[in-house]
Amino acid sequence: MPQLKEIKTLKITSRGQITLPKNIREIVGLREGEKALLLAYDDHIELMNESMMTALLSERSLSKEWNTPEEDEAWKEL
Repeated sequence: MPQLKEIKTLKITSRGQITLPKNIREIVGLREGEKALLLAYDDHIELMNESMMTALLSERSLSKEWNTPEEDEAWKEL
């Protein structure tokens, strides 16, 4: 599980925008001009650098193929 590094309070503008503090951008590796991935859940949001998108999408698509009783059997001894 990821370790919590910082908690900040943000103000949302009338246009729905927020400013990410510099130290938060540095912690997660976001740089000016880069795209970020925003994940919306029922009760919270997550923001991550775009390079995590490939890993996240790969995990979700592969889990459909790998989450089977046959795969569980093949990996149970490891």
